[in-house]
Amino acid sequence: MQQLTPLESALRRDRAIVFFGLVAVALLAWAYLLYLARGMDMDVSMAMPQVEPWGAADLTLMFAMWAVMMMAMMVPSAAPMILVFAAVNRKRREQQRPFIPTGVFLLGYLVVWSTFAAGATLTQWGLHANALISPMMVGTSPILGGALLVTAGLFQWSSIKYACLTNCRSPLGFLMSEWRDGPYGALSMGVRHGIYCLGCCWLLMGLLFVLGVMNLVWIAALATFVLVEKVAPAGHRVSRLTGLLLISWGALMLAGVIG
Repeated sequence: MQQLTPLESALRRDRAIVFFGLVAVALLAWAYLLYLARGMDMDVSMAMPQVEPWGAADLTLMFAMWAVMMMAMMVPSAAPMILVFAAVNRKRREQQRPFIPTGVFLLGYLVVWSTFAAGATLTQWGLHANALISPMMVGTSPILGGALLVTAGLFQWSSIKYACLTNCRSPLGFLMSEWRDGPYGALSMGVRHGIYCLGCCWLLMGLLFVLGVMNLVWIAALATFVLVEKVAPAGHRVSRLTGLLLISWGALMLAGVIG
């Protein structure tokens, strides 16, 4: 059995560290969501003010909830891209070229989804102020919910959706065309990948205002669907089929057939 060189051993350790690091980030985020969901079941008022206007503390807590939720949902789907980035980094290290920590790329990705979390928090604030979302964080307007479902379904068929999804489905192609050297370059690549990811998923995330912002079943279902879209060979077909289902669901809600 051939003995590994110190460099080869270090590269293998690096691969394991990246993989288990991603698993740890996702598991911690899901653990926090489970903790919040349990708190809601025990005392709704702990999760969200029922009638009072939100204060700064409420906004901060709600942003933290959305940011962690996006981390739990999106880090698994970004894992293929992050692991390919780490593999490219290993090759560069073997060639004695500058090494960029994979965490910098991940940070750029999370910056984009944290920005989305801030927007989602403000949206929820507005819905709460206008009594369009319940204390259990479920939309109360069939018209708004139906319109959102139909819009999300139509978006599943749009050219913007598929342009963004194609970049998310081709990690190596993305890195070959978008590679930038240095820590700032890695951060920039992470942000750019996050923008593509946001471009194909933001309306799906918005469906949580219809399905339940803290409904863990739907959160897990959406996270699984996003992963399938990105990695399954028939991901594009799955997207289109889901688009038809969302349009039908929304139309039935707008017609008052379902609540």
